[in-house]
Amino acid sequence: MVNAMADRLSVLVLNAISASGLSRLPAEIYRVGKDMAEPDAILLRSADLHNATIAPSVRAIGRAGAGTNNIPVGAMSARGVPVFNAPGANANAVKELVLAGMLLSARNLAPALRFVAALDPAAPDLDDRVESGKKTFAGYELAGQTLGIVGLGKIGCLVADAAIKLGMTVLGYDPEITVDAAWSLPSQVRRAASVNEVLRGAQFVSLHVPLVEATRHLVNDANVGLMRPGAVLLNFSRDGVVSNAAVLDALGGERLSAYVCDFPCAELHGHPRVVALPHLGASTREAEENCAVMVVDQLRDYLEHGQIANAVNFPTVQMTRESAWRVAIANSNVPNMLGQISTAMARAGLNIHNMVNKSRGEMAYTLVDVEAPVAASVLDELRAIPGVLAVRYLPQRA
Repeated sequence: MVNAMADRLSVLVLNAISASGLSRLPAEIYRVGKDMAEPDAILLRSADLHNATIAPSVRAIGRAGAGTNNIPVGAMSARGVPVFNAPGANANAVKELVLAGMLLSARNLAPALRFVAALDPAAPDLDDRVESGKKTFAGYELAGQTLGIVGLGKIGCLVADAAIKLGMTVLGYDPEITVDAAWSLPSQVRRAASVNEVLRGAQFVSLHVPLVEATRHLVNDANVGLMRPGAVLLNFSRDGVVSNAAVLDALGGERLSAYVCDFPCAELHGHPRVVALPHLGASTREAEENCAVMVVDQLRDYLEHGQIANAVNFPTVQMTRESAWRVAIANSNVPNMLGQISTAMARAGLNIHNMVNKSRGEMAYTLVDVEAPVAASVLDELRAIPGVLAVRYLPQRA
């Protein structure tokens, strides 16, 4: 058994993380702070780690949000370090902002607000100006319109459900929809066969995909012209999913009536039909708390028990403890790795009580529960196996 106070784990916090999450790291097990020379884990939101020096002591990184573009995931994988995120924890916040974006554009609220702000409240003809000016901002209702959704994960499913309840028709596309998402998707959603089908068929198109090479400039010069004249494009996923140059052309040619996004940029700044919000997607008290609680729980389960859930670069691995002595091994997904691990433990006279091994692409991960303490020499032997990236000894804490 490990004395928790004598061997506390260190968590380096790089951004303001909700107290609801941090409170789940008990002081008898964890030291938490902004200045940790050799942290066991890093907890962050928007801090950019690409040009930062990540200490060799780091065993895990937790992002209190969904995207991990600010983390060098590939480099961490090579070190055997899982990168955790909180998918779906901010889904309701983003859903509500998408609905707000549709209302902003359908009812011309942004230009209407600018009109009112420019009025002289002391002018004797104020009421007349308001009455004559409001005609310019007449809009339309969401009920009866078609919303196209690209990406049917947690957020996309919630947006679809809310739109249907508002009386909209929903057209959805996701080539890699998960089983859980498929179960969550309202039955009224019509399935599209491609992004282009969504662009052709909807008055509003909302994007909910991660930014990877396959989704960069998903909406571009080649397909933005497929959208209905006067359509509205909403992007609350990632900036690079949409080509700003293509959007400018579409706005100029009246193909798009509005572009609503969460990513201000120089190219679109000041355009009268662009509504750019300052990264407000997850900026609610509830979303920040949900993300922090979710990722802290995952980080703690990994640090103390080696279990993995919602790591973007590792397989999901869960194994109930059946002994006080556990070894966690991250390795390249190569043949005969389990055989070499078992042989090393048998040579040390260790009886394996339980073992689970999972792989994800080039990464594999193994948890082993044994019936006696594991000597440092055995851990060194495991680390010396070609392809092993990281070995952690996780005796149960007192």
